[in-house]
Amino acid sequence: MSNRITSWHSSPSKPKFTPPPGAVDAHCHVFGPEADFPFSPKAKYHPEDAGPDKLFALRDHLGFSRNVIVQASCHGTDNAATLDAIAKSEGKARGVAVVDPDISDAELQALHEGGMRGVRFNFLKRLVDNAPKDKFLEVAGRLPKGWHVVIYFEADILEELLPFLAAIPVPVVVDHMGRPDVTQGPDGADMKAFRALLESRDDVWFKPTCPDRLDPSGDPWNQFAEAVAPLVADYSDRCIWGTDWPHPNQQNVLPDDGHLVDMIPRIAPTAELQQKLLVTNPDRLYWAD
Repeated sequence: MSNRITSWHSSPSKPKFTPPPGAVDAHCHVFGPEADFPFSPKAKYHPEDAGPDKLFALRDHLGFSRNVIVQASCHGTDNAATLDAIAKSEGKARGVAVVDPDISDAELQALHEGGMRGVRFNFLKRLVDNAPKDKFLEVAGRLPKGWHVVIYFEADILEELLPFLAAIPVPVVVDHMGRPDVTQGPDGADMKAFRALLESRDDVWFKPTCPDRLDPSGDPWNQFAEAVAPLVADYSDRCIWGTDWPHPNQQNVLPDDGHLVDMIPRIAPTAELQQKLLVTNPDRLYWAD
């Protein structure tokens, strides 16, 4: 495995935007600590430790109340680090697991009891070696009550994924909107294709996140704001937001997390939209029980 990398800003600014009470950072991760939770031998990157203490300190610094911790690919299907962080959150975190397709029902139930409320399927070829769609569907059919599927893919494979997405028997949450080319604007081909997916079923959700990954113009990511704000306005009941901290594989461009938070009022300009994006919607997905 390569040398350890640091992918997060060492001193993020305090955002100008103040999230509403109960706000959720609904897409973040933990890395290790490696001494307690070794990384997967199949991991495509080797990060520095970014454990729950760092995550919760950032949560408080940015003005959030809760977290949804998404299992990072560097930990493979061993969810111990994510479960540990949830356990240390004092009830302020839930999680999304990555599982082996052969996982037992009892193991799924144990993940539920540990605070997991979804399972993530990753189709990014640079991060995973294969994506067994038939086995993923079998797992999706056995999820505990109230769970959903989180799916990560890039825009160029959306069309080929449509039959698979249609067959998933539980709600679907799309990470980072399926990575559209935001330079095309709000009416570009990628955004139109993603809107068609949202229209195809009313239980597809999305995360209008990661301007640092999607907008090549750089901070303050104006092209992202222009392309994404209409999507949030039109599908305001089906979006959730997160920092993506500690920004896996972003070691060459370290986004200021305070600036990421200040994107929120640019894509959700009213108090009503902000309440849905940050509180009401994540509550429905992760704290309904």
